[in-house]
Amino acid sequence: MVLRMRAVDIVEDAGFTAVQAVNADEAVAILESRSDISLLFSDIQMPGSMDGLKLAHAVHERWPGIKIILVSGHVKVSETDRPADSRFFGKPLEGKQMIAELQEMVGEGALKVVPKAAIPLAVEALTRTKPPGSLLGAAAQESLTAENDSLRLLLEQAGIDAKALLTKAGIDAKEREAADKLQKLILDEMHHRIKNTLATVSAIASQSLRTATSIEHGQHAIEGRLIALGRAHDLLMQVSWANAGLVNTVRGATEPYDGQGAGRFSIDGPNIGITSGAVIALAMTFNELCTNTTKFGALSVPAGRIEIAWTIDDATQRLRLTWTEKGGPPVEAPSRRSFGTRMMESLGQQLNGQVALAYQPSGFVYMLDVPLSALTVKGATPTA
Repeated sequence: MVLRMRAVDIVEDAGFTAVQAVNADEAVAILESRSDISLLFSDIQMPGSMDGLKLAHAVHERWPGIKIILVSGHVKVSETDRPADSRFFGKPLEGKQMIAELQEMVGEGALKVVPKAAIPLAVEALTRTKPPGSLLGAAAQESLTAENDSLRLLLEQAGIDAKALLTKAGIDAKEREAADKLQKLILDEMHHRIKNTLATVSAIASQSLRTATSIEHGQHAIEGRLIALGRAHDLLMQVSWANAGLVNTVRGATEPYDGQGAGRFSIDGPNIGITSGAVIALAMTFNELCTNTTKFGALSVPAGRIEIAWTIDDATQRLRLTWTEKGGPPVEAPSRRSFGTRMMESLGQQLNGQVALAYQPSGFVYMLDVPLSALTVKGATPTA
């Protein structure tokens, strides 16, 4: 969710209009219904009936005029494995570089919404002087090479250390071979997760500073969001990244804001097992709600309370969650859409549902209505 919001900002900063899709199936449906799409910008680990790489090949075959940019926190995809003339970038993304790439690939054609004179001269110069076919400038390429060499050396050293431990433990050749394969899988997955985490942190920092009214405000926003992300990962580690319970997810996100167990939060709803992606998205959303109510809403005054309740409609298999603030100061709608507001609204799209924000005089109300299938894995039970 956060990474997609960051990608949208990069596209808009490059002077183009972004059309969002949360999975490959939705992306294909959008392409079938529109004729003004110039470029596909996709994560390879995109959910849906096909991943981003398969989506890229399908798009290139069916709509060969559409340019393609692929990104991933996993191992680099070779030029032979991706569609002709497509480009690949590892996470985390560098904003200025991606803006220049987008402007170079799409050019002066479709979707441009700002005049040429409005594009920063530095970006124009970078676009003009870049050698044809070059993905990175010399400095960026040197930095990336150094990063990859360093990571390769670390992985090699990890392999050497593991072999030494296996020998010391007296494990035979077959067991060692199996252990080597398992270690490679674990290291590959760790590398992927680290890259994605770095990309998420980069996106949070960029988004937070983008809407900050001061350096101090930006600093506090970044710290709060990273702490919320850390709490979500702590919860997932407790259940070994299995399905965490919705009740524990809500309590874990709100507990730091309920000073010394004051009981200012009322939480009511059936416990269900939810996926790791839903845990992180909900934890980040509740952090925004808690931060805002502490500053401006019900928790900014001693008598204020928060009611969080959700129900499951068995007939429609949908979950409806409501956050209601009571006893706080009079509420007014904000004059601008902050990163937090955008993220809360984006959660509905991420989960194929709807989000509504109501700035009622008696208190702010947040409503989430999503299909149960978007939150849970079939047959999953909540883990405490």
